Parts: sequence; C-alpha cells; structure tokens
Amino acid sequence: VQLQASGGGLVQAGGSLRLSCAASGRSYAMGWFRQAPGKERELVVAISRSGGSTHYSDSVKGRFTISRDNAKNTVYLQMNSLKPEDTAVYYCAAKISNYALGYGNLYNYWGQGTQVTVSS
Repeated sequence: VQLQASGGGLVQAGGSLRLSCAASGRSYAMGWFRQAPGKERELVVAISRSGGSTHYSDSVKGRFTISRDNAKNTVYLQMNSLKPEDTAVYYCAAKISNYALGYGNLYNYWGQGTQVTVSS
C-alpha cells in the first residue's frame, strides 16, 4: 500500500491547517501520528474504515477532526486552534483491521511525513 501525505506548512498559533493522506488499493483504518524533535512518535487521531469510529488523543480533542472520503480513499486531518506544541512531523499510517484504533503499534503501513510548524 502507498500512502501519500500532504498539506503541512507554517502557521501562526491559533491558525488552521488541513492534512490529507491518499491511500492506494483497498480501504484501511487510518491514523495520524506526529513526532516532535526529541520526543517519541505519538498517535494523534485515527478513523475506522467506514469512518464510523474515531480515536483522538487528549491533547487534540476539540481542536482536531479526522474524516475520510472513501470514494477517494483519502483521509483528512483538520487542525484548528493550533498551538506551538503541535509543531511536529505528521505521518499518516494504515492498518487493515478496525480493531483497537488507539493502539499505535498496530499500524503497519506508513506514509512519508509532512512538517507542521506553529509559530507563537
């Protein structure tokens, strides 16, 4: 499977960005991870194959929204009210099963990262 992420950039605190991740082939449960300098990679949000189930980390609840367009096999991450601590490289990832969306170590397909930088 190929995952193509796009949409990162530089934004001021309080601003918004939307990331996209297009997947090839079949439908997958999808997640967005991020890794800031000197920190471990963390699962931020995830969505089931149908879009009916989602997972959000506490740090982004109420600010980030994950959605998907299955006709395009694409997942979106709308990031609002961005904070400097959201600065990281964001990666999309996929797995076949909808089981345990919030378990980051179950994702086994990865796209390239896209940089998100939030200035204060």
